[in-house]
Amino acid sequence: MVLEKLGDSLRAALRKIAGASYVDEALIKDIVRDIQRALLQADVNVKLALSITRELQRRALEEAPPAGMSPREHVVRIIYEELVRILGTAREVPIQKQKILLVGLYGQGKTTTAGKLGKYFQKKGLSVGFIAADVHRPAAYDQLEQLADQIKVGFYGDRKEKDAVRIVRAGLKALEGTDVLVVDSSGRHALEPDLIAEIVAVGKALGADERLLVIDATIGQQAGPQAKAFHDAVGVTGVIVTKLDGTAKGGGALSAVAEVRAPIVFVGVGEKIDDLERFEPPRFISRLLGMGDLESLLEKAQEAIDEKKAEELTRKIMAGKFTLHEMYEQIDMLTGMGPMQRIASLIPGVAGKVQDGEMENTQAKLRRFRVIMDSMTDEEMTDPKSVKASRVQRIARGAGVAPRDVKELLRHYEMSRKAIKGFAGNRKMRRQLLKQLADSGVDLGELEDK
Repeated sequence: MVLEKLGDSLRAALRKIAGASYVDEALIKDIVRDIQRALLQADVNVKLALSITRELQRRALEEAPPAGMSPREHVVRIIYEELVRILGTAREVPIQKQKILLVGLYGQGKTTTAGKLGKYFQKKGLSVGFIAADVHRPAAYDQLEQLADQIKVGFYGDRKEKDAVRIVRAGLKALEGTDVLVVDSSGRHALEPDLIAEIVAVGKALGADERLLVIDATIGQQAGPQAKAFHDAVGVTGVIVTKLDGTAKGGGALSAVAEVRAPIVFVGVGEKIDDLERFEPPRFISRLLGMGDLESLLEKAQEAIDEKKAEELTRKIMAGKFTLHEMYEQIDMLTGMGPMQRIASLIPGVAGKVQDGEMENTQAKLRRFRVIMDSMTDEEMTDPKSVKASRVQRIARGAGVAPRDVKELLRHYEMSRKAIKGFAGNRKMRRQLLKQLADSGVDLGELEDK
């Protein structure tokens, strides 16, 4: 999870509030010290950490809880609001036809981020094209071309051309009609005059709608001065903070960039092509505090799940049909949303409570179930009761698992089938769900009358 240590420390502070018999000045000062320590360990600037925690303490001691809110809830709300304030205001890159120029120094992850951006807009239904305008790092051309091939988007580059402006102009013609053009520009070890001149010229030739600065979270508080320098030089419209997963300096990078008024628009949260998230401080802090993030969960579901398939699966289950075919589809949809740890961090009431080891075991089990079902015949998938001892042995050999794993799948299926049958038989609960689905736009047709 992003900034895992910071999240653990903050959730421990909230548990201390929840476990206290009453909220008094001693408890508040204790909580403030814990949060201050957590921020400093996450590399947040000392002055900023002290300023935030002083304001947190002042508000918690002086402000009266609003009507209907308990003192505990009031303190938690203040913690949430003050942490959100550290990260500044968000800005969204619109989902529309546009030209995006990526800028930044060497080694910050521009080319990888270009691939992630392409995938992000592709999932939103837009056509995407990449232009390889990094004329100083030969490997950047190959990397961007491979990423374009991986996600099946347009690509233009010219290995022999050393003028980035000419490459961009030729790329505009070659990829004419593409909705979103992402241009990977050259970097340097420092923001030098020739780099500024090249970025300005490329941006002008491109007619860039967005100039997004890519910064590596591992540089911590140095991200602030770097963002300011680029912002002053070329007027960046947004910042993408990469490698935010697994770094103790992530808090420093995020807070430092926010402090110089350069809006963070995306964060990179892993190495995979899908590991790019829109940055919104309220959602981000909600997840850190273990409060979940239903909006992001719904967005992931919409991106990963085919609406027609989901509707058809719902029809079958509501009609009482649930074979291993339906269970396979359920697992496919769930695993398509990403790692279980990340999904769990978005669910209120679950976020922060389930250990990563448990999530990894669950994900491994679901993958094993799919492999086992891939070794079954259509008859066995349709009628799991036909799977007796001899078939268990054959399926296990085909899937490369032990017979007990096949039996575990069958037990899991039987439990799920009984639960669904019980639900389908509960007319009141069933009608409530049908109404909710209908309100959300799902056409369930004849099922409403059953």
